[in-house]
Amino acid sequence: MIWITPQLSIDENEIELLFIRASGPGGQNVNKVSSAVQLRFDAAHCLTLPDDVRLRLGRLAGRRMTEDGVLLIEASRFRTQNRNREDAMARLIELIRSAIEKPKPRVKTRPTLASKRRRLEGKQQRGEVKRLRKGPASTD
Repeated sequence: MIWITPQLSIDENEIELLFIRASGPGGQNVNKVSSAVQLRFDAAHCLTLPDDVRLRLGRLAGRRMTEDGVLLIEASRFRTQNRNREDAMARLIELIRSAIEKPKPRVKTRPTLASKRRRLEGKQQRGEVKRLRKGPASTD
């Protein structure tokens, strides 16, 4: 079990890890060793995730979530498989934790009368400065 919060956990069998060759510099090491990790988590069929968390997770994941609801996380920051595996798991846990937090509802506010006046006075002053820059009009 992978514990996300004290109340929420994910079964390790729901996570699939594939080891792939990392791209980028690294010489022979990069050409020989499959050190990058591709983590696949089927969020759409995970029974432990509540529906609202699943929806927020899809929104937060963006392009990392496939149409089937599978979350893909690629980790190739480190040279070793083990460190990349830990990095991918940490990123998954952090993403789910941020999806658990309910967004605060926006409270509509209106600008105060004083702030409207200040804004208009600032615009008037700015217009006056620009008008004075113009110089006297020619009478030709």
